[in-house]
Amino acid sequence: MEIQNWHKEAIGKKVVDALIKNEFDAVYFATAAEASAFIMDHVKHETKVGFGGSMTITNMGILDKVKAVGGKVLDTEIPGLSMEERIAIAREQMLSDLFLCSSNAITLDGMLVNIDGAGNRISAMTFGPKKVIVVVSTDKICKDEKAAFERVEGIVAPMNNKRLDTPNPCTKTGGCVNCQAKTRICRIYSVMRKKPMVTDITVVVVGESVGY
Repeated sequence: MEIQNWHKEAIGKKVVDALIKNEFDAVYFATAAEASAFIMDHVKHETKVGFGGSMTITNMGILDKVKAVGGKVLDTEIPGLSMEERIAIAREQMLSDLFLCSSNAITLDGMLVNIDGAGNRISAMTFGPKKVIVVVSTDKICKDEKAAFERVEGIVAPMNNKRLDTPNPCTKTGGCVNCQAKTRICRIYSVMRKKPMVTDITVVVVGESVGY
């Protein structure tokens, strides 16, 4: 375990350095608890906090912590919401005080790689909210952009399709077949090579496994 933690920290800090060179604010934490405390330092009473459908953020229990301090939760994945209500919340997230999400993959040279269905997460990551915090575990670090998309298509997308209970082929094959289904959720492909010009983004790299 000690050697594993050393390796995660070494690779994590290498990615942080690369992100900083790409003009992002970036920080490494060994544990999810430390990352959670960092996030909550940005949340006060009535802070409008958007949640970008991230299992990383969900598994860290941030939503309940935001509610506990009186923050306003903007979450499109609340059970029972109609499509119209989800869209309205997604639009409100664009003007949130703080937008929290993860990235599907991150490269050793500090690029964020994502695939979206509607594009609301990628939109809010790049422009709109006053502050964006992207939490990424070291499990998501990939050698380069090609490897990052291979990770997203081969691991992340099938698991998200399974989580969302879609009828898409990857829920049976376990991997991408580039389906043409109407229910396909892989529609917008994004690579953030540099920090967007006017967006305040901090990328938090975590040594603990907290999402997929």
